[in-house]
Order: sequence, then C-alpha cells, then structure tokens
Amino acid sequence: MTMAIEPDDEALATALLAGQRRALAKAITLIESSRPEHRLRAHALLDRLLPHTGGAFRIGISGVPGVGKSTFIEAFGMLLLEQGLRVAVLAIDPSSPLTGGSILGDKTRMERLSQQEQAYIRPSPARGALGGVGHQSREAMLICEAAGFDVIIVETVGVGQSETTVAGMCDVFLLLQLPNAGDELQGIKKGILELADIVVYNKADIDPRAAAIAAGQLKAAMHMLRPTSPHWQVPVLQASASTGAGIAEIWTTLQHYKDTMRQAGAFEERRRRQAETWLWNLVETGLLERFRSHDAVRAALPQALQQAAAGQASPATLATLLLDAFRP
Repeated sequence: MTMAIEPDDEALATALLAGQRRALAKAITLIESSRPEHRLRAHALLDRLLPHTGGAFRIGISGVPGVGKSTFIEAFGMLLLEQGLRVAVLAIDPSSPLTGGSILGDKTRMERLSQQEQAYIRPSPARGALGGVGHQSREAMLICEAAGFDVIIVETVGVGQSETTVAGMCDVFLLLQLPNAGDELQGIKKGILELADIVVYNKADIDPRAAAIAAGQLKAAMHMLRPTSPHWQVPVLQASASTGAGIAEIWTTLQHYKDTMRQAGAFEERRRRQAETWLWNLVETGLLERFRSHDAVRAALPQALQQAAAGQASPATLATLLLDAFRP
C-alpha cells in the first residue's frame, strides 16, 4: 500500500533521482516539517523513492563533545571522495530545551568537505530526540540514498548514554574516544560502548603514549562486554583527523566489517530488524499524538494530573481512566 503523490512532488522526486542538489534540500526540508499536510506529502514522496534506496553504506558516528567528530568526518569524507564515492553527512545539532533553537554549525566546521560537489552536508536540529538523532533522520537518510550517495554518515549529538538511536538506523556504529579522558568522562560512555562496532581513539597525535595505553586497555577490556554480533570482534583503533593518520585504516576496517557481516547474512538481517523497529516507533508516536489530542482525554487530563500530584488517586488508576476515555 502506497500513498498517492502530488504532481509537484512527483517532479521533485524526478529531480532528486537525477541528482539535483536543490531538489535534495527541498525534499529533506519537506520531511523535517511537522505540519500535518507536509507529513502526508513526505510519506507519499518516500513511497515513491523507496525502490531507489538501500544502496548506500550507512555509518553512524558518535562521541562526547570535544572528541573531534566534525574534524574526523571531514578528513574521512575527503578520503572517500578521493576514491570516487559520493558522501552525504547528516549532522544532528543539539537543540536548546528552552528555545528549541540549535547551532547548526557543521557546515562551518566542515568547510573543505562542504565545498565539494560530490559531498552534501545537512545540519538538522535534534529537537529533543532522546537518541541524539532528529525525528526525521531515518527519512533524510533514505532521501540521500535515492539521490545517489554511496556513503551516508550520521553524526550524532554525543551527550551521554541516550546517544544510542543511531545504532538502530545505521549499518555500523563507530564510537570516537578521547585518549586522555578521565574516569568520569569514560563512565558516561560505558553504555554506548556496548553498541559500538568499531572504537577509534581520535587525536592520538596529541599524546601518542596516552592513546596507545588507552587503546590497549580498552582492547583488553572489550571481552567483558557482550559483542554487538557473534560474527564480529570489535577493533580498537587510533587516528588523528588533523594529520590524517589512521583514517585510511578505519575505512579499510569499515569495509571489512561490511563484507564480514554480509557473508554471515547479518548485514541484511540488521536492516530488517531496524525497519521493524522503526515501524513500531512510528506507531507508538502516532498513538501518543492521537491520545493527547483526543477530546475526551484532553477534557479529563487536567483533573487527572491534579489528582496524581495531590496523591488523591494512584497514577495507575488515573492512567486506566484516561485510556478508557480514549476511543481512536
């Protein structure tokens, strides 16, 4: 079942499939819109483009602020361009919880890469998404694939253990570490380490000895964590985005990961699981939106919240009453 596409959006799809950058920007702007009529158009556009998606290598990159994600992605992206590949970067900026605004400065931080014809950088606000990626990041990734990009890089906010959603939408999850970070900073990333397919100590040139020691210690400790796949042993690498050292080795490791997982049938299985999870996430989000906007629920909600806050009734009882009032 697919949705009917409007004539203007059919023209947009045709232009995007032809590789027109302006069409790509317009399509992503459409899918990022929260207006109900735009969401319907976006769904129809995605249905139209879906047969042309799935061909890119989807790479998620995360790490705490200050680890050098943007500098690393620029150096890595330039390497891929030298090999004749087209690269799209979806850079998710943190949004202010007060104003909803975001910095959206990744094009400034990746100046060289952004000037390349075969590269495309799209900074987007996270808008409070818990996983560190924007609500429409998955759809933007499919749009970029339809536009013919070979590698899609998703750079996430990198603010703590909630930084995990990227692992559920990409083929491989690469975690950047700081070689001289203290125990407190490392503690923030313990949860996310369990999701990493490849770990890279960036800025290794600043203190090579510290980088070597940190990489060695983590490599020895990785056996204590459950592997992301029985077919893959997580490597711990070192690199310097500023000098370019180790970047080529990382790309070789990423290709080896892809080949290994494909031979085991795990690459396609991962994408199937991600599609199923994405479907359920959208269903849950849609149900919550319909629940909150339901007339009977909206009428009963203020009193229920007041009773819960005052301890006059248990939240479980009040939730049941609200759910009983909900008739989709």
